[in-house]
Amino acid sequence: MFCLRTFLVVTTRASVLQRCSLQVVRSVHISGKCVMMASSGKDPIKAQKRKLSPGTSKENEEPASKKASSEDLQSTIAAARTAVCSSVAEFKFNKKRVRVLSKAKDFPDDCKGVVYWMSRDQRVQDNWAMLYAQKLALKLEVPLHVCFCLVPRFLEATIRHFNFMLEGLKEVEQFVTDNHIGGVVTDFSPLRVPMGWVDDVVKGLPKDIPLCQVDAHNLVPCWEASPKLEYGARTIRNKIHNQLSGYLTEFPPVCSHKYTDAAAKPIDWDAAYASLEVDQSVGPVDWAKPGTSHGIEMLESFCKERLKYFGSDRNNPNKKALSNLSPWIHFGQISAQRCILTVRQYRGKYKEGVDAYIEEAIIRRELSDNFCFYNKQYDSIEGTNDWAKKTLKDHEKDKRSHVYTREQLERGKTHDPLWNAAQNQMVNEGKMHGFLRMYWAKKILEWTSSPGEALEVSIYLNDKYSLDGRDPNGYVGCMWSVCGIHDQGWKERPVFGKIRYMNYEGCKRKFDVTSFEMKHCKQAISK
Repeated sequence: MFCLRTFLVVTTRASVLQRCSLQVVRSVHISGKCVMMASSGKDPIKAQKRKLSPGTSKENEEPASKKASSEDLQSTIAAARTAVCSSVAEFKFNKKRVRVLSKAKDFPDDCKGVVYWMSRDQRVQDNWAMLYAQKLALKLEVPLHVCFCLVPRFLEATIRHFNFMLEGLKEVEQFVTDNHIGGVVTDFSPLRVPMGWVDDVVKGLPKDIPLCQVDAHNLVPCWEASPKLEYGARTIRNKIHNQLSGYLTEFPPVCSHKYTDAAAKPIDWDAAYASLEVDQSVGPVDWAKPGTSHGIEMLESFCKERLKYFGSDRNNPNKKALSNLSPWIHFGQISAQRCILTVRQYRGKYKEGVDAYIEEAIIRRELSDNFCFYNKQYDSIEGTNDWAKKTLKDHEKDKRSHVYTREQLERGKTHDPLWNAAQNQMVNEGKMHGFLRMYWAKKILEWTSSPGEALEVSIYLNDKYSLDGRDPNGYVGCMWSVCGIHDQGWKERPVFGKIRYMNYEGCKRKFDVTSFEMKHCKQAISK
């Protein structure tokens, strides 16, 4: 009998995560520090008025006109979903989005519930994993439950990252509480730690219990886009485009779930925050507000204000041309597919910008997942191509004009004011302009004692300060800059060998570096 309950698991040791995860999907009770995540009770829990987050007040709420505009977009999106069908039970689900990882392939007819183990995709709507789970639960006429496992620390994540995640999860809880929903299945990440968690759960499940994984992050599921490691964008582009018509569809809605179970207690968010063992000095940022609703607001502002400039000015750090959506996409609070469905409606007005965005949001982003999924050394020199490993080895002992420690780099204390400004922007804002990320990482290669150290430092700094750190895009960006993956050999030179070179003078030819340097001349976080 498959009888499941729903929890937000707050573990007290990172190593306990797998154990807690297994307990969640194997029994109706787990010992240890945990709280119910969602209400699916027979007696509906009344929605509680959400408390203002620390640092928020009525004075800094969004202007009424902006709120109305974003609500209009959300209403338009909701209408598009319901135009597909009123319930996912009526929707013909593309089974290629799903892979069964366990030996058991079918849910027992007499099961008592279905669990969605939420991880990478932290949203309710536009979530293929949530939708597949609800479809299963409706077919089986059983409750649907959501489980999220919270570790006290994860790689270089700080309170900046955990705040964005936890505040966003509150929206998930609100929807679940209002509609008496629980959870389902599991989503997909190509990174080794989340994949290890999934492998451990597969091994620990009873033999008759299936575990399904749905790629709710990519448009074309990673395992369907290509069966192997791709050399670069040119080798994966047609493979993805040839399959898009089968995947780039409108979403059906996640609907109210009529099959309920015993009521769950509201989540103790204060306890969740208190459980974290992370760097508290790198705090939340003002410009990026967590949650799907704020992600939709950013998407709308991109389409109406910046998309027109994206095609021509996206490589100019002084221009407001970028989507700025990466934090919400990274935390799964907004679907990349929803972004594409919305952006492509503007092709008639801004074709250059739309085409450029689709290339980055689909091809480049899914190429990064491909690299991390099929290359287990995605964050190591050993993970690059043979030509790059050879050229980096040949020039490893070359004399450097400057050599900086990790602390000096972290504080933005180099001789290069542009590099310092880029580092300061990342520290202060939790983001760095995409063009400068390349320059930034390549200079770390030039100013550290070895390519291995350069890769380690660049990943450390990106993971610690960027809201979209600890992401396949981040690892691939560092590997491209330092190790030449998805690139080709260039003119050989000291230190870099045949790795593509970038310099200060080249940046000066592209944009007004002095203006950028003056804007980001100081770090707001003291060390």
